[in-house]
Amino acid sequence: MTRKCLLAIRIRGGVNASTRIEETLRMLRMDRNNTSTLLDDRPEYRGMLQKAKDYITWGEPTPETITVILEKRGKVNGGGSIDIEVLKTLGYGEIKDLATVIHSGSVEFHKLQGVKPFFRLHPPRKGFKRSVKRPYNSRGELGYRGEAINDLARRMV
Repeated sequence: MTRKCLLAIRIRGGVNASTRIEETLRMLRMDRNNTSTLLDDRPEYRGMLQKAKDYITWGEPTPETITVILEKRGKVNGGGSIDIEVLKTLGYGEIKDLATVIHSGSVEFHKLQGVKPFFRLHPPRKGFKRSVKRPYNSRGELGYRGEAINDLARRMV
């Protein structure tokens, strides 16, 4: 059974956040601002995303967005970016191949050997377009945003 892929990005810091929300963000591998991770679309992760919805945003990325993030922001344990040697040890020829497999949900990103399970991103170019204190569907940046995550992720790479 294959699942969709979700891209989650932490937008707000943890000041005044409850311990349970901080723990949830830690389990999602988003310890600090402007970090993101690729998750499977399963009920356990959906519940965690819903619990931390006041601090993060998420949606469904395209394979092209996943490729760009892996190329520019993907890191190997011990430092360094993901290059051809790392891809060969993982069993892939190109980053595009790895991105399509992650997008289809047949491989979990955090279980790849030797690759850091999160990405450190820049703040978005030209800033956030809306308030970072409100949900996405009511003139804000937080919570579920669907396909619009691609635009934000490309501005943050």
